[in-house]
Amino acid sequence: MNEKALLEILESVRSGAASPEDAARLLRQSGYEDLGYAKVDHHRAARQGAAEVIFGAGKTPGQIEGIVNSMIARGAENIIITRLSEEKEALLRGKIPYDYCTGARLAVANPARHPLTGDIAVVSAGTSDLAVCEEAALTAEALGSRVHRVYDAGVAGLHRLLGSLETLEKARCIIAVAGMEGALPSVVGGLVSCPVIAVPTSVGYGANLGGVAALLAMLNSCASGVSVVNIDNGFGAGFLAHRINQMKGIGQ
Repeated sequence: MNEKALLEILESVRSGAASPEDAARLLRQSGYEDLGYAKVDHHRAARQGAAEVIFGAGKTPGQIEGIVNSMIARGAENIIITRLSEEKEALLRGKIPYDYCTGARLAVANPARHPLTGDIAVVSAGTSDLAVCEEAALTAEALGSRVHRVYDAGVAGLHRLLGSLETLEKARCIIAVAGMEGALPSVVGGLVSCPVIAVPTSVGYGANLGGVAALLAMLNSCASGVSVVNIDNGFGAGFLAHRINQMKGIGQ
């Protein structure tokens, strides 16, 4: 249940159009819906400020469709579906409304325009990291944050990063995405005063160990204010950056 629907129930009690018992019944019904294969959490938006996110990997197109339709019926908008393969997207096409980004494997179902606030910067070390970057950027935008993209600015050509320093300095939070040796977040963390979320990617040669080398490098960053999410976890970085961006007292 979103905040608008909750307020409508409470207002109906205040106006006398509904009894407290009626409101209690509606709230119980709206807590979650058991679809058999999923218990859809309709209270997520009221508790956490964002609707439940659907992890597309491991779910059938029919299950994804059922969950999305359940959420839309309760007023949910901008429902994020992560790790949605092109094959599943093709089977969902025309059955539910959504926007889809192939590279990021991310869909936003029942998309709705809303104002974007604050400033998040997503910085990539190289072009090969863009799929993870876009998963992060699109997640934050779907949730309501304004995102600036600074791509292919790795430390092998430091002047490329310094050329975007003004954008980085204005951000409330920065997502730094890198594979290989994972040095970018440490460099970014040494240049700015805002929180930096480091995202290791599985991009790299053999000794990269599928992103483990970048992960360990980021965990051992000597730059203060750098936190780290899991390998290729653009969604987690985008969600956390949005929360930081929306915190009161960080600026306007």
